[in-house]
Amino acid sequence: MIVVTGATGNVGTSLVRLLAQDPDVTGVRGLARRVPDLGPDRVKWSRVDLASEQADLVKEFEGADAVVHLAWAFRPTHVPVATWGTNVLGSIRVFDAVAAAEVPTLVHASSVGAYSPGPGDHTVDESWPTHGWPDAAYTREKAYLERTLDAFEYRHPAIRVVRMRPAFLFKRESASEQRRIFGGRFLPGPLARPELLPFLPDVKGLRVQALHTDDAARACQLAVHGAARGAFNLAADPPLDAAMLGELLGTRPVRLPRTAARSAIAAAWGLRLLPASPHLFDAVLRLPLMDCTRAHTELGWTPRRTATEVLEEFLRGLQEGAGAGTAPLQGRKVG
Repeated sequence: MIVVTGATGNVGTSLVRLLAQDPDVTGVRGLARRVPDLGPDRVKWSRVDLASEQADLVKEFEGADAVVHLAWAFRPTHVPVATWGTNVLGSIRVFDAVAAAEVPTLVHASSVGAYSPGPGDHTVDESWPTHGWPDAAYTREKAYLERTLDAFEYRHPAIRVVRMRPAFLFKRESASEQRRIFGGRFLPGPLARPELLPFLPDVKGLRVQALHTDDAARACQLAVHGAARGAFNLAADPPLDAAMLGELLGTRPVRLPRTAARSAIAAAWGLRLLPASPHLFDAVLRLPLMDCTRAHTELGWTPRRTATEVLEEFLRGLQEGAGAGTAPLQGRKVG
């Protein structure tokens, strides 16, 4: 039996679907704050809030062959103590319950955001330092949990710990959720059309990697069944920058100074018009590009979609107000 925290989110819905169809999995238990009315067969749901000290996670984990910890809160970005309570303290509760319930395998969703600023001229493997970018809550929390897991593995060497460090994750069904998280509730998805973009802002140094959520879920599935432990970078080629996005959208990139871009984001965030903070923008500019060789060789994992295909699918979902039948992924079209 496999337990999945954050089972109704972007990655969770993909992983639960895969595990429910997996003949080598006897059952799946999905944990979430708001459980869906329906779900895949062979999936049992539990209403659990990781931020609550009253959550009986040991009971939820008893008898599990593995726990895949995906739960994460991105908001409220103006109240970092709130996300710390869910993401850091909640994760520590998960780790402690895994040990108390004697679960043999823990798969934790870390992130490229856990990495220290990159070298810029070459990719990095899993040995690159994971100190994050201290000014952004997201990267600070991801890095803190890397240190927490270092201590956890030292205290519990019999538990196999796998840390997934994926790039930005997208799928069609996540479009409405990610629009709300990063662009705000009132950003019209239909505006994500090439003909409505007179130009594409090109900020120096802004180059990121992407991955389809289903591909990240497959990596977690492989980790559950295998014997590998440690960290694994997950990303698809090619890296995305303004030139590639401009070619994809048929829009001309125009260089925009970093200070101008950051000032605009800071103003919108300060007025609570934009959920994504300028601190996260600073962190994204410093992210390294990841080398995924270890995932290919040790997990036997290869992404099935290119980063370009991922972005095309996501943009279509954004225009259509796509979503899924869970509270986090609820579809909604604005405008």
